[in-house]
Amino acid sequence: MSKISVIGGGSFGTVIANIIAKNGHDVLFWMRSSELVEQVNRDHENAQYLPGYELNEKVVATESMENAVTSASVIFVAVPSSSFREVVKQIVNFSPTDAMLISTTKGIEPDTFRLMSQILLEEAPSAKVGVLSGPNLAKEIASNHLTGTVIASNNEQVRETVKEILRSETFRVYTNDDMFGVELGGSLKNIYAIIAGLAAQLGMGYNTNSMLVTRSLTEMARFGSELGADPMTFLGLAGVGDLVVTCSTPLSRNYRVGQALGAGKSVEDATEEIGQVAEGVNTVKLVKEKADELGVYMPLATGLYKIIYENESIRNIVSSLMLSEQALDVEFEASEEKILNATEG
Repeated sequence: MSKISVIGGGSFGTVIANIIAKNGHDVLFWMRSSELVEQVNRDHENAQYLPGYELNEKVVATESMENAVTSASVIFVAVPSSSFREVVKQIVNFSPTDAMLISTTKGIEPDTFRLMSQILLEEAPSAKVGVLSGPNLAKEIASNHLTGTVIASNNEQVRETVKEILRSETFRVYTNDDMFGVELGGSLKNIYAIIAGLAAQLGMGYNTNSMLVTRSLTEMARFGSELGADPMTFLGLAGVGDLVVTCSTPLSRNYRVGQALGAGKSVEDATEEIGQVAEGVNTVKLVKEKADELGVYMPLATGLYKIIYENESIRNIVSSLMLSEQALDVEFEASEEKILNATEG
């Protein structure tokens, strides 16, 4: 590799940069803040996001996009979805036209309903594109907990290259060619993590959480299938794997937003309290509107939308789960007629 770049100085970008550096590669780590750049290069630590996590000396921070991506062969983009296109445009100004561009961002662009891989292909049509997604809590990766992730791409070279440069004794990379399905799974699960956090704050137990997770998975697969994803992709790490972890732990930002909502706080106060972007707040609005447009039945997403954007009672989540629900347990391989016959209410 001539150079590998990681764009975005958050917690996940930090652990990905460090894994790559520990595998012997020089990594240029782009960060917006000159103060953070100075700190990382001086102390080998990103104290704002992962205090105490020692960074390999091969991780070199820079605030210059030109320095970060010029001649880079692989570029990981780890910035919030709200600024993703803007940052990619900066990358394209300086990066080689045939560079591999890998999104690690879980979200959907407002207005266009574009996933991050679609933005990459629009802004860099000659690039080799992939997405990295899965149950990947950065703090646990930093603590060397065993973790699995998925690199999805239509390009075999991208899949094999990313698998190789991220190899680790504690970080296992699996491959998938359903890029759209893998990316949708990573985006949609944020909605249901908020619901799970909200339910936990209301005192609902493990039975409720289990029911929420499985019905959420059904909604995700139903929606993804309508958009052209393989519904079976949602049974993998980037679907049910990511869903389970984010619906089960306060380490998930979206789960913590749900807890704050359940405690009676506004979504604005909840987001401010977390101090980081919780993608699910924006994603639920986009998904609900798209589901209405396509006629896809998503009672849980709709219930959360009404809580956040229409100020309805949080008990909506309960009624959304228990009433007017399609009663078929497993829809993945069911015929449309069987699904319709199982509809209640």
